[in-house]
Amino acid sequence: TPGTFKEIYSISYDLALKRLRSLGRAEGIMTSPVHCLNRGMSLTAAASFMAEHGISGAPVVNERGEICGVLSEKDFLRKMGLPTTAGIMSVVGECLTVKKCLVSDLRGISVHELMSQPAIAAHKDTTLAEISQLFTDHSINRIPICNVDGAPLGIVTRSDLVSSICQMV
Repeated sequence: TPGTFKEIYSISYDLALKRLRSLGRAEGIMTSPVHCLNRGMSLTAAASFMAEHGISGAPVVNERGEICGVLSEKDFLRKMGLPTTAGIMSVVGECLTVKKCLVSDLRGISVHELMSQPAIAAHKDTTLAEISQLFTDHSINRIPICNVDGAPLGIVTRSDLVSSICQMV
């Protein structure tokens, strides 16, 4: 009957989701090595580094090579007084309507003064379901993957997560 079919489908779907959630681990989808910023680096150098590598955020490491924060576009936007959902056209629009450039106030500031901290990080054995939950709970787009000493091994982005799930289905 249609009711029986619906019940079987529902059970099968739930089992498939559980299987998908338990299959993937951070180690299998992370980008490695990861581009990191140094805590004492200037924002000018950090922005140039990120632009050169085509990334919108990066883990920040301290003098011991341990992750101590993450710097992303959202941090820059927040400091410029824009919503963290703003895009490049929002920045251009604001710069064209005010008498000074919004980023001029960022000169002379170091990465550690702007980065989000503490860093939300995970280990290589963290499941994709757990990573997905971290993205949702903390409204973040990337998670550094660290060893037990807090040193970066790689990074998982929302794009990595979506791509991996699409490949599993």
